[in-house]
Amino acid sequence: MIEPHVSAPPGAPGAPGAPPSWRGPARLPVRPDTGRLLVLACVFVCAACGLVYELELVAIASYLMGDSVTQASVVLSVMVFAMGLGSLAAKRLRRFAAAGFGALEATLALVGGSSAMALYAVFAWTGGWGGLWAEGSRIMLVAFSLAIGLLIGAEVPLLMELIQRVRRQDAGGAVADLFAADYVGALVGGLAFPFLLLPFLGQLTSSLLTGGVNVMAGAALVLGLFRRDLSCRARCLLLVANITVLGVLASAAVLVDDFERAARQAVYGDDVRVAVQTGVQRIVLTGGTAGHPLDLYLDGRLRVGGYDERRYHEALVHPAMNGPHARVLILGGGDGLAAREALTHPGVRRVDIVDLDPGLVRLARTDPALSHLNDHAYGDPRVHVSTADAFQWLRGAPPATYDVVVADLPDPGITASTKLYSQEFYGLARRALAPGGRLVVHAGPVTTRPRVFWTAEATMRAAGLHTAPYRVTGRDPAFTTGPDHTAGDWGFVLATATPASAPPLRLDHTEHPLHTLTQSTLTADARAVQGTRVAGVSASTLVHPRY
Repeated sequence: MIEPHVSAPPGAPGAPGAPPSWRGPARLPVRPDTGRLLVLACVFVCAACGLVYELELVAIASYLMGDSVTQASVVLSVMVFAMGLGSLAAKRLRRFAAAGFGALEATLALVGGSSAMALYAVFAWTGGWGGLWAEGSRIMLVAFSLAIGLLIGAEVPLLMELIQRVRRQDAGGAVADLFAADYVGALVGGLAFPFLLLPFLGQLTSSLLTGGVNVMAGAALVLGLFRRDLSCRARCLLLVANITVLGVLASAAVLVDDFERAARQAVYGDDVRVAVQTGVQRIVLTGGTAGHPLDLYLDGRLRVGGYDERRYHEALVHPAMNGPHARVLILGGGDGLAAREALTHPGVRRVDIVDLDPGLVRLARTDPALSHLNDHAYGDPRVHVSTADAFQWLRGAPPATYDVVVADLPDPGITASTKLYSQEFYGLARRALAPGGRLVVHAGPVTTRPRVFWTAEATMRAAGLHTAPYRVTGRDPAFTTGPDHTAGDWGFVLATATPASAPPLRLDHTEHPLHTLTQSTLTADARAVQGTRVAGVSASTLVHPRY
């Protein structure tokens, strides 16, 4: 006998158009409105953590590899692409939304929280800028970006499923609620990273702490709110996984100082004396004792090499002092070494130093080795310091004030310095020059990056300056950290607005017994640099950087 067919009531499981049984209402320990609020709170926290992971990767990659625009582009583009793939892949996990989300957050916390430490470890113990790091750094960065992006993208379908199981609503309303919480969380994470996490905790600890917050938020939502959706075995497995991840991250946080010291010694050697993170950059001082010349690293790049710094600063300052030099402006140069050279010239009445980092100036005043190296320049009453961005400071500088302007700035190939090598910047510097005044610019190595050097020279000419390019060889081969690790020279450009010809390259006083720069070597190197000229380069501007 054939049983008559009985239709299920509308909306019941199995009824036409009804959701499958696994999409029915969740059995919650709280009221649906409270449960919905808790899901959105978890979305908020996870979004904040996800953006911190992205910014951590950009920051550590920029610190280790330079060129922040390239690193940000690689990280963000790969992550956004991976988020799309993750969203598609997570569609298959919707049946197990609670368990899947719990496992996902534990994995994301482990990968994202440890990413900065892993990248720094590879950098420190694989030969710095050579060897494995040179070939594999970008691959490793892409791998972390891809993995984190996949995991972040997979969160969205699962959270959508969970919020619908708490209280069913139209799809448009659910999407609006979910993305509102997501975007607000991203805002909080994006602001917390540069203003709180990075300056107070540093890159490694902040990523580990973010991972800990991430895993606890995911565990609280799944094991607290949706625990009745899980079998006893699933609850136990998730609990063990989350405790393990939290334990790994906590252990790494406890050991992070020892790890950083060991990694720092692997990068800089055994005689690291000072390592501080200011609000602007990472400063490391090594040596400064008998038999160990002082080296100064800024964001991992050697800026002052004890073996050859005097040759660099002599070449930077002394040719520009040929002429009136009562008033000297030094842009950058917070270490006081350019000021030291300027103060050796009789007739100097005032030296103004404009540096962005008060922490570097403080070290130059108080660190025994660095203050000894700069001959206690900051104790000279003629020296005056302004803590400011050089570009912004020049905009408010009185015109026709300085006889000499010395641009002792990071190389133009570093993205953060590009505006300080722009046509607009040189126009401002030209305005600050007194009649007959000279501007001198450190424009990076000539041998290894001739296009960058000649772009800086062309940019100065575009700003109405008459230029005399030159270089100085003899750079210490121990310069093994940073983008210029193979450079054998420094490139400079001396310029003036008047007369309508290039300024002469001459040393204006009898050579000091300690000076390594001579007129003959200066003349020979200036003649040699012309053979490296790159034709057809265009000027660099704020809106169209060429470096």
